[in-house]
Amino acid sequence: MRLLHTSDWHLGRAFHRESLIDAQAAFVDHVIATVRSERVDAVVIAGDVYDRALPSVDAVELCGEALRRLADAGARTVLISGNHDSPRRLGFGAGLIDASGVHLRTDPAGVGRPVLIDGVAVYGIPYLEPDMVRVPWGLAERGHAAAIEHAMGLIRADLAWRGTPSVVLAHAFVTGGEASDSERDISVGGVPHVPLSAFAGVDYVALGHLHGRQRMTDSVRYSGSPLAYSFSESDHVKGSWLVDLTPGALATTFVPAPVPRPLARLRGHLDDLLTSPHWSPYEDHWLQITLTDPIRPKSAMDRLRARYPHTLNLIFAPEGATPTPRTPRLAGRPEIDVALDFIRDVRGEPADPAERSLLRRAIESSRTKETLV
Repeated sequence: MRLLHTSDWHLGRAFHRESLIDAQAAFVDHVIATVRSERVDAVVIAGDVYDRALPSVDAVELCGEALRRLADAGARTVLISGNHDSPRRLGFGAGLIDASGVHLRTDPAGVGRPVLIDGVAVYGIPYLEPDMVRVPWGLAERGHAAAIEHAMGLIRADLAWRGTPSVVLAHAFVTGGEASDSERDISVGGVPHVPLSAFAGVDYVALGHLHGRQRMTDSVRYSGSPLAYSFSESDHVKGSWLVDLTPGALATTFVPAPVPRPLARLRGHLDDLLTSPHWSPYEDHWLQITLTDPIRPKSAMDRLRARYPHTLNLIFAPEGATPTPRTPRLAGRPEIDVALDFIRDVRGEPADPAERSLLRRAIESSRTKETLV
């Protein structure tokens, strides 16, 4: 069987307020093209299909379109819910939709019942919130490890009499995985991890949750998200794993996804960033820029966007700066003094006369409930 392993689509997510729905639609086009060109038998989506439990209308429409097109392309689809998804909403109508070749696995009660595809048993372990399954499953311990190990026990019990090749989808943080800034914390009692050993005995484990592609072992992998969802992922190569599963053998190839707009993180003085030809290759990138000027430049974002129109995030980190002692007492001090101290602390220099005048007018206006024009 040939399968395409993908995860963490996060349909409906924005990137620093920039809509990604068109880029996500382009990824769906890429998946469909890959399914057709590589003659993929099954597509497995390892959770976080949506970015939130109540997804936007555009996100729901894109998900429906993607599943319909996968079925039209002749591939079976198995997907699980992740920690961002609502299991009940994503799994609505799962019993009826099964007949179309789209298999929604969002209910923990069904982890031991596989989808059979070309003689391969494909099991879906949706994201297991430990406190939700501890009582129904009678778990002695509270945590992700206990929940996953119990689920894998149910799967191994089913496999014991089937004797078929097996694939498991799971949405979890496996020990040794590398996180980025865009994953939601799933710690329970301060521990988010599941040991790699929990997945022993399975021919291929398709993991979701971590957004960078990662090889935990030859047979246990994260595909990562199809798009970068934080600047910490600027060096990631996004895409999916193409997996060939044959008796006694496993072969994997990474299929890169289209890049809607590259990401980069720049650092330096404002004047250099605005004038140096060294930075020219980044003018069409989505950018996070850290300014190291000793004094915060005025109108820095507007000036940067004149050259880099896709600057999304601006950080000020002056070189050699020492923290300015903050005034410990605020109560009883005039509002204008507090405001002026704030400007000096943040920018590294006092407000100029025009700014002082504007602040005074704003404070006086707020007192009298007047509206500034």
